[in-house]
Order: sequence, then structure tokens, then C-alpha cells
Amino acid sequence: MTVVIVAPGQGSQTPGFLEPWLAEPQFSDHLEALAEAAGVDLRTHGTTSDADTIRDTAVAQPLIVGASLLSIAGVLDGGRRDRIAGIAGHSVGELAAAAGAGIIDESDAMRLVAIRGRAMADAAAQVATGMSAVIGADADALTERLNALGLAAANVNGGGQIVVAGELDALERLREEPPAGARVIPLQVAGAFHTRFMESAVEALRAAASEVTVSDPRLRIWTNRDGSTVASGREFLDLVVGQVASPVRWDLTMENFAASGITGLVELAPAGALVGLAKRGLKGIPTVAVKTPDDLSAAQALIDQESAA
Repeated sequence: MTVVIVAPGQGSQTPGFLEPWLAEPQFSDHLEALAEAAGVDLRTHGTTSDADTIRDTAVAQPLIVGASLLSIAGVLDGGRRDRIAGIAGHSVGELAAAAGAGIIDESDAMRLVAIRGRAMADAAAQVATGMSAVIGADADALTERLNALGLAAANVNGGGQIVVAGELDALERLREEPPAGARVIPLQVAGAFHTRFMESAVEALRAAASEVTVSDPRLRIWTNRDGSTVASGREFLDLVVGQVASPVRWDLTMENFAASGITGLVELAPAGALVGLAKRGLKGIPTVAVKTPDDLSAAQALIDQESAA
């Protein structure tokens, strides 16, 4: 059992990406149940809504988690839940991972992600903030520059990619005067996620999470907080709540995948970003990005192959 399942975070969505899934009745019916739990029209947003609409945090987050939950059922069909090494999620993907591990049920995951998305959108509206990807910077030089500008490392993704966040004027100054050898790429997001600017969202999500029934995980699960595994369902959910205003350490998560002997990785829909990071941070392991139902057979084959090795 050496394949890990991973659920992507915000920014993975693209216009129309759910159309292939909704062509199949079992996935269409499943999506309707997920949409009802979230109170968000996932069908419209996953098929006909434009890029600006699905960039809205309150729309993007339920859409991404809904897609991951839709695809995990197909990936693990045929008893494959017992053949994988575990599960993890990047940022908002941790709610999909929590449901996949049996910590919370799918309806609670969708209800929480809808609250999370709205609360983070509200927090982002308070101050003009954003995020930028920094590629190729020396870590010490970048830290010094961030401290000088009042910025923070929000996502440390591994493979030389760090996403920084803070007020827009400071991000522009970083773009104009980056550390030596670095590129700074502004991201199309609404605010400084995973920083102190999201504290009000933490409180809103904490109140909602306190009302959810929680079980201990039935699958090994890794946390973004420091890449470690967590055996308590309540502890994991508490970490998911606090993570809204704290950095995502995907680099440490991948390091712990490697230390655990992971030999394959399957990324749930809307896939692509985490497979890309794995190709740089977990070099040499086979990966499958589940973008459409046509990719399910390759994901299942990888699980079967690695579990039999």
C-alpha cells in the first residue's frame, strides 16, 4: 500500500471542467447531493460559469472540494480504499481529505467549505491584499525581503516554489525589486490567504466545526501544518480550521510522503497542480492526475500495481 491520494487547493479550477463528469449519471447525481449540502450551484459553476465567476473564493472552494469528492469515489471503487497508503489535501483540499479519511462525512465537508469560502471572501474584502508566487529565490534572501515588506510565506510548496501574501502595495514592491535570481508572479486570488489577514475567517469556521460529528481517521492522513500524520479526527479538524490563517507546508508533506515510502501519487479532480509539484519534489514516482472520468482507470491501475509490488 504505497500510493497516496491527494486533493488539490484553490486555483485548480478551470471553466467547464465538470462537464465530462456530469455526462455520467452516477457522478451527476452525486454532484447534486454535494451541491445541496453546500448551498452552491456546483453544476452551473462547473460547466457554464466563466473564469471570473469561479475565481470568487465563495464559489471556488466548494467547487474544488465537490470535484475531489466526486472523483475519489471512482478512484477507490472496487475495494481500493484498503489498498492505498493514505490521503492528504492542499489547503482547502484538506476538507476533501478529511471526508475521504472518514473524519467527517461528505455533507459536513461541503457545509464547512461553503462557510470557509464565504468567511475568507469576507476577510479578504476588509483590506486590499493578494498573493504572488516566487520562483527561484534563495530562502534566506527571500525571508529577509519579506520581513522588510511586511509580507508572509503563505504556501511553501516545495520544488523551489513559494507563494507569498500580504498587502497589494508590498507585493508590487516585491515584484519590482525581487531577490536576486527570483521571479515574482502575481496570482489571481482575492486576498492574503493563510496569513493573519484571515483571522476572522478562522473564528467563523471554528464555530461551525464545533458542531460537526467527528471520527478518528480510517486512513493515514497528513496535515499541511507540518507534514506530520494525525491520528485524532478532532485534532485534524482543529488544524484545518487554524490553517486558514497559517502557512501551508506542502514541502514538508511531500518530505513525509518520501519518508513513508510512498511510491505513487494520484491527484483528485480538478487535478494537475499537485502532480506538477510531485514531479519536482518526489522525483521518479509515477503519478496520475484525475481530470475526467477517463483518467479513473489509470488511477486504479496505479493503485493496483503499487499495492501488489
